[in-house]
Amino acid sequence: MDIYFSVKQNILFARMNTNPVNLAVRFLLEIAMLIILGYWGWHLSGTWRYIGVAGLPIIAATLWGIFRIPNDPKPAPVAIPGILRLLLELGLFGFASWALYDLGYSALSLIVASIVVIHYMVSYDRTWVMLRNKPYRGFIK
Repeated sequence: MDIYFSVKQNILFARMNTNPVNLAVRFLLEIAMLIILGYWGWHLSGTWRYIGVAGLPIIAATLWGIFRIPNDPKPAPVAIPGILRLLLELGLFGFASWALYDLGYSALSLIVASIVVIHYMVSYDRTWVMLRNKPYRGFIK
């Protein structure tokens, strides 16, 4: 079964996650998430404004960069199971989408959430590997 799935995956399911356009969309989503979190933090009151505007993007970027699945795209500083990484990513994108909604940008919130969902559907090879808790080999040449 594993050999069949491996051959089927390599022939029928091209690695969409490594497509340059998909990688660019992913990068832009990550940058947008950090900007949105900082923007939301700016709208907090008092001292929390300054903590939120700098702290939220720093915390999100730190979590994003440290907790990874193996080989995504290089060795992980702290390797975590794929399902936890997927929950981390979706949680951060979900928080960014909610932050837009909380700021009154409900249409933009839905657009960002839709782009995230479409991105994960297009990146089905990586998403499927994370759900199965397997090391991702899409970036290994």
